[in-house]
Amino acid sequence: MNMQRLLILGLATLAAGAAAFLARGFLGGGTPTVAARPAPMIATSEVLVASSAIQPGQALNPSLVHWQRWPKSNVDASFVTHDVTPSIERAVTGTVARAPILSGEPLSETKIVHTDSAGFMAATLSPGMRAMSIPITTESGAGGFILPNDRVDLVMTIQTSDNPKTYGAKIVLANVRVLAVDQTIKQDRDQKVVLAKTATLELSPDQVRTVVRAQASGAISLALRPLSESNPAVASLQHPTRAAAAANDDEDSGTGVTVIRYGITSGLNGRKE
Repeated sequence: MNMQRLLILGLATLAAGAAAFLARGFLGGGTPTVAARPAPMIATSEVLVASSAIQPGQALNPSLVHWQRWPKSNVDASFVTHDVTPSIERAVTGTVARAPILSGEPLSETKIVHTDSAGFMAATLSPGMRAMSIPITTESGAGGFILPNDRVDLVMTIQTSDNPKTYGAKIVLANVRVLAVDQTIKQDRDQKVVLAKTATLELSPDQVRTVVRAQASGAISLALRPLSESNPAVASLQHPTRAAAAANDDEDSGTGVTVIRYGITSGLNGRKE
């Protein structure tokens, strides 16, 4: 009798559980399934950034920059973007860095300057240097063959005697960088003539004073140096005063050009040979 009651109670319990489970399913019970929502897309724009560190005065080229995705909300109006300038070559041609640009930093109009703008000359100057222009002619400017970034020696010519007229020459500064040359090419019949007016040089403050004194003393000519001797790290550039003194010592040692006037032979230092 007891076993029958226990069996009936067990069956009743199972039936009640099954009924409850079925009722829960019909009534929509259980944990609802939540559909995953995709993350919102961030609007981006391609910005021109530096591939490596760029120093002030360094000329830009396509190998130094590349396009990079940048959040549109963080794109400044001064940035160089692909939407405005699709060509990298067009964006960097004729530009130099005005200020240091770190690797991965966007290029902006405040960090670069175009060669045809007013700030180009200041951007090309090395730290601590000055730009100074001196008047030249085609003859005193190596026949018009001097170009920007060439290096020259400044030679001063002075008259040492009136009777007879003799002239002396000495190197005032050596290995000076040329920033710009104001010269034009004129067509004269069947040949082209180079007309030079001024040369803009990169000088230290001490060198500026030296050139001003030299201009007041005599005529200045530029002697073009070979590319093999145009290393900015040479001692003559680091110590221009010492280089000028050494050049003057060489000039005073007797080497120079001999001038023959009216049958009388004399050196540039005024001594008769």
